[in-house]
Amino acid sequence: MEFIRGRYSWVLRPFLIIYDLFVINFFAFYLLNFNSQELYFFSYELFNNKNILYLLYSVIFWLLSTHFLKFYKVYRYTSLLDILSLILKQLVVYTFLVYAFEGFFRSINIEVSVTLNYLVYSFLAISFVKLLSYYILKSIRVYLKGNLRNIIVIGDGESVNALKKIFLEKKELGYSIKAIFSKSQEDNNSGFIEDSFAYLESNNDNIDEIYCSITDLSEKELNEYVRYANIHHCNIKFIPNTKKFITKRYKTDYYNYIPVLSIQEVALNNEVNKLFKRVFDIVFSILIIVFVLPWLSILLFILIKLESKGPLFYKHKRTGINYKVFYCYKYRSLTTTQESKGTYVSQNDKRVTAIGKFIRRTSIDELPQFINVLKGEMSVVGPRPHMLTYTDDYSKKINKYNFIYRHNVKPGVTGLAQIKGYRGEIKRDKDIINRVKYDIFYIENWSLLLDLKIIGLTIINVVKGDDKAY
Repeated sequence: MEFIRGRYSWVLRPFLIIYDLFVINFFAFYLLNFNSQELYFFSYELFNNKNILYLLYSVIFWLLSTHFLKFYKVYRYTSLLDILSLILKQLVVYTFLVYAFEGFFRSINIEVSVTLNYLVYSFLAISFVKLLSYYILKSIRVYLKGNLRNIIVIGDGESVNALKKIFLEKKELGYSIKAIFSKSQEDNNSGFIEDSFAYLESNNDNIDEIYCSITDLSEKELNEYVRYANIHHCNIKFIPNTKKFITKRYKTDYYNYIPVLSIQEVALNNEVNKLFKRVFDIVFSILIIVFVLPWLSILLFILIKLESKGPLFYKHKRTGINYKVFYCYKYRSLTTTQESKGTYVSQNDKRVTAIGKFIRRTSIDELPQFINVLKGEMSVVGPRPHMLTYTDDYSKKINKYNFIYRHNVKPGVTGLAQIKGYRGEIKRDKDIINRVKYDIFYIENWSLLLDLKIIGLTIINVVKGDDKAY
């Protein structure tokens, strides 16, 4: 749940977590058994070993169970029934955890009714505050006009109109529609879809969420919204034209009966995984930059200069994470440094120099991209970055959802699609379609071991002299 306008759930959720942890330990250690005048758990001595052990046990397993059950993932569109369901699930799981603790310490003689009383009292207190905060926020939105989310809606259609109606009629949700843009001009519209970009630029700090009807937008427009949302740190939601479209690649939330899709946080963007992958990227790229690039650059500088004029390195614009554009580095293998639209290098390309053929076939030309990795623009392993023009062209041949999803992670020096043979020149539509399929599989099934396997197979392919490099 957010607190006042903006992303302030970090204020309320930690408060609820701390309160819940206090409650489950307060009732365990301070409520007396009226018959024996002893504590429900263990003994009257608060800081004996078993009491401290239970304190640690309850904190760790409460946090773990609430994380996996998403107990604190309550949003303004979450229904009362969903909250009650979360409370019931957490009660069942935590009851099992408490009895498991008692069963492990068989020397603890506690009546079943005593433990049940502890659980009932604890969850009554937890439920009361959870529901109270839920209704207080609803009241603030309705009567005080606070805790609002400023949104714009893009597109037409039955689902879009139904969602707009929900936002307008259910004031307790706290959505304030600032503008509506669509293909057709209506009385309550702020303009056409193309007008929305100027509106967003003039209201950078005033928009919290963008709701897009994905069927009404071109790939270029869709990419622009995603890029804007990333730069200005606002949420972007996609409204499908049918509620049958469900995929694990996107988080599906229901506003009443209307499905709304948002980009799912993938394993690669989980904070812990991101830290592990970043540390690995830094260590690996430093090893390449320090021990390989210096002597290799000197050698290639001489060979490249003997054959053609021009710089040793070549940089070209590529599409990175969240469609962010960056300069990707390579050793120059062509007679030209000019990047032209629609000119992926093909086999027998006349622009490729003699030494260029060798370094492209062995993928040596890609090694300077470890500089991009060290800068944080790329990763050692990930989907390969495309030319800007190809990003637009390929997206027309691929499922829109898949293509957006692919750009939700950093591009890589190598990737799963590359070791499967889908690299270099795109001759047929199925080449790019299969490439993206492997990219999606990698994103959904990422692990550090998978990265190591891909790196190992890449080295093997290089040693073999893979002839699919073009």
